[in-house]
Amino acid sequence: MPVLGLRGRLMALGVLGLTVGLALGGVVLLGALGFVLQRTVDTEAFRTADAVALLAAEDALPDPLPVAGGQVRVQVVDAQGRIRAASIDADRLVPMVRPERLDHDRRQRLEVPAERVGLAGPVRVVAVPVGTAADPLTVLVARSMADVRHSTHVVRTILLVAFPLLVAVLAAVAWRVVGATLRPVEALRRGAEEITGRAGAGRLPVPASADEIHRLAVTLNGMLDRLESARIRQRAFVSDAAHELRSPLTNIRTELEVAERLADRTDWTAVTANLLADTDRLSRLVDDLLLLARLDEAPPSRGVGPVELGVLLAEVAARYPSPPVRVESPPGPLWTTGNADELRRVLANLVDNAVRHADSAVVLATEATSTAGPVVGPGVGAYHLVTVTDDGPGIPVADRERVFDRFTRLDDGRARDDGGAGLGLAIVRELVRRAGGSIALTDGPEQRGLRVRLLLPAIATENSRGPHSDGP
Repeated sequence: MPVLGLRGRLMALGVLGLTVGLALGGVVLLGALGFVLQRTVDTEAFRTADAVALLAAEDALPDPLPVAGGQVRVQVVDAQGRIRAASIDADRLVPMVRPERLDHDRRQRLEVPAERVGLAGPVRVVAVPVGTAADPLTVLVARSMADVRHSTHVVRTILLVAFPLLVAVLAAVAWRVVGATLRPVEALRRGAEEITGRAGAGRLPVPASADEIHRLAVTLNGMLDRLESARIRQRAFVSDAAHELRSPLTNIRTELEVAERLADRTDWTAVTANLLADTDRLSRLVDDLLLLARLDEAPPSRGVGPVELGVLLAEVAARYPSPPVRVESPPGPLWTTGNADELRRVLANLVDNAVRHADSAVVLATEATSTAGPVVGPGVGAYHLVTVTDDGPGIPVADRERVFDRFTRLDDGRARDDGGAGLGLAIVRELVRRAGGSIALTDGPEQRGLRVRLLLPAIATENSRGPHSDGP
């Protein structure tokens, strides 16, 4: 079986099952036919025996006994086995059934040798007792089973001849049907081979029938589309990473070449400062790329531990001068679940962007909210809202989703950027997604500036349920 193809295995299993089924059906058919024919013979014999028994009970037995057909023998015997009456072809000296085999109290069905009756065998004999106490009699009616045997033999011969032909015809039809059924699979294989052999995107042929193969083709095409999208993103990512890495490397090379040519007039302190700045930028870029690579490979981390948002905001804001950075402390502790280092990185990136583009103020705030967030698992029904608001130029509505893509920097950001590579918000979105939250960009107060809205899953604590609690 393993050396056969799918079509051959299906055919072998189908033909084997069909052969076994037809064989069992033929055996059942022959058994049922023999049983029905035998019951018919017994019924006719009992009908004849009952008629003779009625005549015997009235002591009106004719001699010879009238019977219909030449394949029937009738005898009326007494308890000693003597024949009182018989049909014209029946033996008048030897009873068809030995007396010791007869039960004078019940009706019987017996098989007797053909030579004892004078009929073509086998012979079926029925015995019907006649209810006379003084002189009990038994009516014996014998019928030949030759016709029954001949009928079953004919049917068996027909089945033995017809079944192989039927199996062969059905196998040929099944071979064509299975081939037609598997033709779309072969088309999918050829399409996959063509896609593998050439560069670029491709699609598998989708059969018109709405069956499992159609759904398989649709699913595979969807997978190919996702793979092509991933390949395009990967190429764009590699291209953008190479471009971003080239800039600081080019600056370093230029600084060193100029310093080499003007060795006696070079301000090595300034050169060193410039090289360190480019090296720091290059180091930050590499760190960001490694972080994104780890985020793409690592599974989402949820429920790492409780984090108090008010403390986290104050810790991040302490790294920046005040003003412009200001924290609006919540009325009580607000706890979320997640990785403290990852959430700290999220807030640091958001505050860095806000400080870079703000005119005069950056405000950090957090509050409990009933706003629906993403479904992250059972038991998470509430969210805390963290906002980072600046009064800078803001981001156009059309670009508010695009800025989360990797290496995306708007024109204003390029003009005012101090070394960023456009990976900050991409890292923020990945880390927020791992924490089970969501992020969105909106307008600031009075349609001025930008407000980042960050929803993080809330942990229900005693402090969050009432003002008189002492701690989580």
